[in-house]
Amino acid sequence: MPTNKRKVMLPHTMGQQGMALIQARDDIETIIYPAGIAQADLLPRLADITGIALSGTPFRQAEMDASLIMQVVARIGVGYDAVEVPALTARRVPLMTAGIANSTSVAEQAFHLMIALAKKNKPMDAIVRGDTWHQRHGMQPMELAGKTILIVGFGRIGTRTARRCAAFDMTVLIHDPYINEQQIRSAGYQPVADLNAALPQADIVCIHCPKNPETVGLFNAGRLGLMKKGAFIVNTARGGIIDEPALHAALTTGHLAGAGLDVFEEEPTPPDNPLLTLDSVISSPHMAGVTVEAVAAMAVATSLNILSVLDGSPNRENTINPEVYI
Repeated sequence: MPTNKRKVMLPHTMGQQGMALIQARDDIETIIYPAGIAQADLLPRLADITGIALSGTPFRQAEMDASLIMQVVARIGVGYDAVEVPALTARRVPLMTAGIANSTSVAEQAFHLMIALAKKNKPMDAIVRGDTWHQRHGMQPMELAGKTILIVGFGRIGTRTARRCAAFDMTVLIHDPYINEQQIRSAGYQPVADLNAALPQADIVCIHCPKNPETVGLFNAGRLGLMKKGAFIVNTARGGIIDEPALHAALTTGHLAGAGLDVFEEEPTPPDNPLLTLDSVISSPHMAGVTVEAVAAMAVATSLNILSVLDGSPNRENTINPEVYI
């Protein structure tokens, strides 16, 4: 029987709170699809879709070409490196993200990784479990108070990480070429324009910048070599911003003391990734922004983003390509 309902695709992993918002609409037909759907299976289903929410599913030119009446593409999160924005923009289709929905969760994970590295949680736990208490004085932990952290990226997550570090009496340096230095000073932190010059000052480097052509390989062998000997590096942004072989070399030579990684260049990262053999590496499976609270908030934000476009009042604050509205 013919229907005039608009069709919206949602991944099966989307939080129920967000799904319910769209499913409650009588004028919208909700189509649930597997989050790991293959491109060959996705493309034929896009022809009559007006809106889609993406978890980790890529959406590029081929997907856009198959979407004959698409009005909005929304990421359940804030990263969008798997979306070909120009392809959407050419068709005047907005790409929307979840705004600050998971910012607190990611900042907390970044700070957790700092503490875990500084307090040597991984080897300390191994000492207790292995009944080797006599080794405990050979790996003394350190305080965060008085240490200097360099935060790369002062956006929604970086600002929250900075507040947590300042509360622990750390000196906070900020590198973000797209943020006015006075804005950083007004927040109580020290702006640094020259990343290379700032690296030797930092006891911890924390990455919160987006992944794009400017930042891929940003932390290569040269920059890792500029870091203070014994420093830590934490990445909860995107894999590929740190050159993994270069990081492995910096850790195995003892130049860097440790790394906290929630993201990897290839995900899932292969079990034989050399970084995983190092006790100085603490890892998590790209889950920094996937807490109970964040999943609910991102799902709601994503649904509201989609509905805002379909209802003719797009949320411009969460739109990556606002030029489509001109």
